[in-house]
Amino acid sequence: MEVIWIRVSEVLNKLYQLPVRIKETDIIEIILISFLIYHIMVWIRNTRAWVLVKGIAVLLALTLLAELFHLSTIIWLAEKTLGIGITAIIIVFQPELRKALEQLGKKNLILGLLPNEEGKNVRARFGDEVIVEIRKAAFELSKTKTGALIVIEREDPLIDFEMTGIRLDALISSQLLINIFEHNTPLHDGAVIIQGERIVAATCYLPLSDNMTISKELGTRHRAGLGVSEVTDSLTVIVSEETGNVSVAQGGRLHRNLNADSLTEELVLLQDKTIEESKFRIWKGRRKNEKKADK
Repeated sequence: MEVIWIRVSEVLNKLYQLPVRIKETDIIEIILISFLIYHIMVWIRNTRAWVLVKGIAVLLALTLLAELFHLSTIIWLAEKTLGIGITAIIIVFQPELRKALEQLGKKNLILGLLPNEEGKNVRARFGDEVIVEIRKAAFELSKTKTGALIVIEREDPLIDFEMTGIRLDALISSQLLINIFEHNTPLHDGAVIIQGERIVAATCYLPLSDNMTISKELGTRHRAGLGVSEVTDSLTVIVSEETGNVSVAQGGRLHRNLNADSLTEELVLLQDKTIEESKFRIWKGRRKNEKKADK
């Protein structure tokens, strides 16, 4: 412990002895860089690259410890692999980087900085009418034994699965959902992905679950619904083509043979309705980390 404290003290002393001169331009640069880093972190957090970034952070922390304790072999390895590591990061993050560059021109960053006054309001992932439309569509499809997969996004982004299908961006309605899954139509094969109150894509491909405990009577549609629930926190409504039964997959678990009331309860929980109150907000549109009030 004494050795660690000595090393830390040496580093702090070196930092303390550095001359610090702050100019007006330095303050502007600090603000701009902080703004840029903030938006980069928000972008990373909303992609599946977040897990990889945490792994890179662990490697950087280990390298810092090696530098602190003068572990020459580890430092040499880190220096030799730095160039290759940067190239590997670009290759691994290529889809996310391309998507970010495409969205950069679409975002209005100036409006995001404008003050926004709000009063007490109700926030929810989607409105009550969405629950009604999804429930109605599911049990109308159940009557005709028309298979369906409806994936509802929660916190984890589903952009990778959206890209495998056809972009729609349409308001949710039971008629549209029924028409999508109707036999012999161009969009009936695959899954529909719902984000908020809109259908963002159809005919999307989902990963199949490799869970060996799944009943053999369940087909590919149920395995796909269960598979996406294992890798994301989404909820999937499944209508069986063989039996017409309505099921829900979430968190790697399958809840089968639901009635209208049970499905409504699942969707209400997913709705996550809260009441929030804010009088003045600088960062318009960033509500994910706001404190939730009692229902």
